[in-house]
Amino acid sequence: MSIQPGERIPAATLNILKDGVQAIGTNEIFTGKKVVLFSVPGAFTPTCSARHLPGYVEHLAEFTAKGIDVACMAVNDAFVMDAWAKSQDVPTSLAMLADGNGAFAEQLGLMFDASAFGMGRRAKRFALYAEDGVVKVVQVEAPGEFKVSSAEAMLAAIG
Repeated sequence: MSIQPGERIPAATLNILKDGVQAIGTNEIFTGKKVVLFSVPGAFTPTCSARHLPGYVEHLAEFTAKGIDVACMAVNDAFVMDAWAKSQDVPTSLAMLADGNGAFAEQLGLMFDASAFGMGRRAKRFALYAEDGVVKVVQVEAPGEFKVSSAEAMLAAIG
């Protein structure tokens, strides 16, 4: 079962590229903060690059005005996430988190098997909003869809 509103974000370690690969814990990301975490099946993939990430870049100021940090996650390594961020002109204030082995996505109950597409196990397309590490909103896309995890949908869900 996937994580639900009212539950705490599990303790996990992700990676970012900042002066080399740096580990960053979910406690550091979420504790004492309001955070929208959105996840894509893979960096550089079509919907992720054409719509999902660009939507959050476009609306980043609206989240920031509400005191909300924004982070993007994928089951990719930190080097890929950094290269994707550069190719998409992502501001450094939008964290690009690598869940290289999918351990965090697995803890969230939000993995799927994309082996039929040569991609192995990946995180589902989703977005969640948490306050001080407690999930308030979780929006998980149906396979092949892009509706409920967009920046616009999350802004509407948060209110």
